[in-house]
Amino acid sequence: MNSIPILMYHNVARAPRGVKLRGLYVSPGRFARQMALLRLLGYRGLSMTAALPYLRGEQRGKVAVITFDDGYRDNLENALPALQRHGFSATCYVVSKAIGRYNHWDAETLGIRKPLMDASELRAWQAAGMEIGAHGRQHLRLPDCSPAALEDEIMGSKADLQDLLGQPVTQFCYPYGAAGPREARAVQAAGFAAAVTVARGRARAGTDLFLLPRILVGGHHGPHMLPLQLLSAYEDRR
Repeated sequence: MNSIPILMYHNVARAPRGVKLRGLYVSPGRFARQMALLRLLGYRGLSMTAALPYLRGEQRGKVAVITFDDGYRDNLENALPALQRHGFSATCYVVSKAIGRYNHWDAETLGIRKPLMDASELRAWQAAGMEIGAHGRQHLRLPDCSPAALEDEIMGSKADLQDLLGQPVTQFCYPYGAAGPREARAVQAAGFAAAVTVARGRARAGTDLFLLPRILVGGHHGPHMLPLQLLSAYEDRR
């Protein structure tokens, strides 16, 4: 069965000295080499929406899905050129009430305020052929939300982004990757087409589209790790 790696990134930038969770950072040079490696290995880098026919089993091919969580400005500045160089598309999941601000949900824990894309930058990302998905309104842990707050986080984020961008927003990413059956049902009911978690693994045709696993690509990994992850995904094909 065809195995589809969904790659998860956060920051594409050099990690500041002393910052916590350096694994959230991949340097621009390493990211560029990783995109070149995908191309060398014969992968097509796709956004979530472009990959849906493969995830549904309607098409077969050697594809990798490229996703970014939170909507950091460095995705536009440092990741976009490498994506365009190889003709790839990608999905960036945005916290709709934090647009143009910073990572208020973990800035204190990490000890750094990381700038998020503003409205014009999100439109530039979209105009470049990339996709924007929703990541909640406030980056709340959804299983802890009341029914009303859950609806506001999910449906509200979709409405915010669609009003801002003037295009349908059909992809969702659970903040902190936290989701169970209740959250998956709520995302589906809100009209999203698919949703990703932080559960480790590779997707296959027939995997629940609202609880999709991903592969974390972190700066704390050695440069050999991504090739091993990709090769094992390809070899897992039946």
